[in-house]
Amino acid sequence: MKVRTLLIGVLTLFMGFSVIAQEQTEFKPSGKATGKVFFNYHYDMTDGEEQESSFEIKRAYLGYNYNIAKGLKASITLDVGKNDGGSDYTAYLKKAQLEWKASSAVKVSLGMISTIQFKEQEKFWGYRYIMKSFNDQYGFGPSADVGIKANFKLSDSFSANAFIINGEGYKKVQDEDGKQKVGASLIYKHKGLIAKAYADVLTTTLADEEGNETDVTSNTFAGFLGYEFSDQFRLGAEYNLLTNATNFSDLEEGKDMIGWSFYSTYTFNKKWEVFGRYDNLSSNKLEGEAEKWNLAKNGSAITTGVQYAPVRGVKMALNYQGYNFKDSNNEDNSLVFVNFEFKF
Repeated sequence: MKVRTLLIGVLTLFMGFSVIAQEQTEFKPSGKATGKVFFNYHYDMTDGEEQESSFEIKRAYLGYNYNIAKGLKASITLDVGKNDGGSDYTAYLKKAQLEWKASSAVKVSLGMISTIQFKEQEKFWGYRYIMKSFNDQYGFGPSADVGIKANFKLSDSFSANAFIINGEGYKKVQDEDGKQKVGASLIYKHKGLIAKAYADVLTTTLADEEGNETDVTSNTFAGFLGYEFSDQFRLGAEYNLLTNATNFSDLEEGKDMIGWSFYSTYTFNKKWEVFGRYDNLSSNKLEGEAEKWNLAKNGSAITTGVQYAPVRGVKMALNYQGYNFKDSNNEDNSLVFVNFEFKF
């Protein structure tokens, strides 16, 4: 009896190893190079602007994805864009991550990773080559950072994300004070509906003019709701709040920013669609001050246009972009763009 049990155990173990070996034999490591370019021509109708028109390459992404083993993938992406510190085109490391699909319900990524703050909003908006999504556009959060994140599939409709990152963004890879940003999101998807709630917290040590140090904690909150009424029409809305900071990496106690964004698209067919978007950025008023601290940048933005996609991998859009400042001393912006995206 014992011999038979032992034999069955050995055969079971052998069969298990055979299945694993077969899966490893059948799996073939493979890689793929990727590229994406954002190009535009714009005409500036703002009064007093010296540069009336210009051709621009705003972004060029160069990447490579490699499937190392079943459920294990490595990715690297370079972001070539303008550097405010000097060069017009500087290459930044945008992504350098190892992704492990632990199961059908759990996926873990580490390294220089894409963040989760506005991933769903950006995808639903759909026109990153024309304008960033609200959080990215106005400095509420970075699109990538160094750290680790995990995605969880909770059910057919619910999923969740959690992360720990440095908090300074992908252009500042060093963690300046050794304190990380921690956050999570909960996402609901059912038929044409998508809803998302996001929150994070970051604490840093700041010194005043006399050298006294104090810890300041900043929070970001985001709520997003989108609905695809049919294959032709979708409508999205989001609310965003950043506390105790002038942007995601520069903390300053008492300064808050609030933002709303609404956007929609109507698709005529696979090649033609029209879109529109309205943003509103505001800030709080500090104690003892007559005006809101960010008055010079507070305002509302309107973007509207038509997109044509002649072939897969190429998009182009004629669109208008305007920004109305709350501060009457600032001249409102008014521009016409022709944007292109081409990728492989």
